[in-house]
Amino acid sequence: MKEAADLLLLPRWVITVEPDCRPLSRHAVAIRDGRIAAVLPVDQAQARFDAGEILDLPGQALIPGLVNAHTHAAMSLLRGIGDDLPLMEWLNTAIWPVEGKHVSAEFVRDGTLLAAAEMLQGGITTFNDMYFFPEAAAEAVDRSGIRAVLGIVVIEFPSAYANAPDGYLARGLAARDALKGHDRIRFALAPHAPYTVSDATFQRVQHLADELDLTIHVHLHETAHEIEGSIADHGVRPVARLARLGLLSPNLLAVHSVHMDASEIAELSRHGARVAHCPSSNMKLASGIAPVPAMLAAGIPVGLGTDGAASNNRLDLFEEMRQAALLAKVGAMDATAVSAAEALTMATLGGARALGLDNEIGSIVPGKWADLCAVALDTLDLSPCFDPLSHLVYVAGRENVRHVWVGGQLVARDRHLTRVASRELLAISALWQNRIAQDGA
Repeated sequence: MKEAADLLLLPRWVITVEPDCRPLSRHAVAIRDGRIAAVLPVDQAQARFDAGEILDLPGQALIPGLVNAHTHAAMSLLRGIGDDLPLMEWLNTAIWPVEGKHVSAEFVRDGTLLAAAEMLQGGITTFNDMYFFPEAAAEAVDRSGIRAVLGIVVIEFPSAYANAPDGYLARGLAARDALKGHDRIRFALAPHAPYTVSDATFQRVQHLADELDLTIHVHLHETAHEIEGSIADHGVRPVARLARLGLLSPNLLAVHSVHMDASEIAELSRHGARVAHCPSSNMKLASGIAPVPAMLAAGIPVGLGTDGAASNNRLDLFEEMRQAALLAKVGAMDATAVSAAEALTMATLGGARALGLDNEIGSIVPGKWADLCAVALDTLDLSPCFDPLSHLVYVAGRENVRHVWVGGQLVARDRHLTRVASRELLAISALWQNRIAQDGA
């Protein structure tokens, strides 16, 4: 008697990522109750499973859903504001003033919904967010069908969300409590950066992370200016300051990590910390080239992030994979520095590891959630295809994504979202563009 399955996918190739990225030809993926039931040759799958639906995916590669390890989703509404400025000038003169006028629960809900749509169409099934009003972001996550880790933002200065660190933490933890049990939403602590968070607040965050077993999601060593400021204000570089405060641990997710020397990489590795690498944002803001090959060699889990749409300006992990590989090569002057397999792994299982979710997502392995992305590799602009792995990183783009599943649910079919109408999203975008433009942004 055959086993029951909800869905049987028959792609041209399956790239499981775990244990490796070698393409499996003529294999099938069986899905049951939202999770991967089996990966096996097509003839064996058809003999073993009685599937409610069988979907043939000719010319397509099935890969794990991409994991965006760092973004500010609601900032999709600020795309293109303050371009071509260095980080601190960009923040002080362009972004923070506009946020001060417009950020609200409505802004975050709408901006996150717009971002979720962009990410899902591009094969991103999970994102790690750092922004205000996480309870409003959760509404967009719930509606769109995407998976998310929502940051409990902590910063010293007041905003529309809270007036002081205790207020940020109280509101964020209340949102976390209200959403316990949601199968697609997790939370992390998100102190913004060493230059916006005090020692006392960092220590409070560390105590909470230990107590609640939460990731600490923080910008770290993004610019040379950040490091100079830390030496002037605290007498040490930011990594050393966090080490002094007890924050270096397996809970730490260090975003950007551009200006890391060998001893700091060794410290992150020794403490089991993780890194989110944002190559396009680092280039656009002229922050520098992160030493990713050295981090990978040290065994640090590295995921890829887009950063926000205001500093990239795309929420596109296909672009980040290509940029991560090419930037590492030119930075090290070594064509082998980051391979296609390493780039795809960073965008999938590496991101899952960075978020502490690698037991649930990031690879096509039985028991994990069926978060999947089907990419067409048989189009004219991708022909001929000798190596599907190489094509995924160096040739394909998000426009080649055909179907996307989150927890076995089809959330994008033939590049069309299944849960939110495009016309509604365009209306939301136009509404906020008019509001912000009226204030002279």
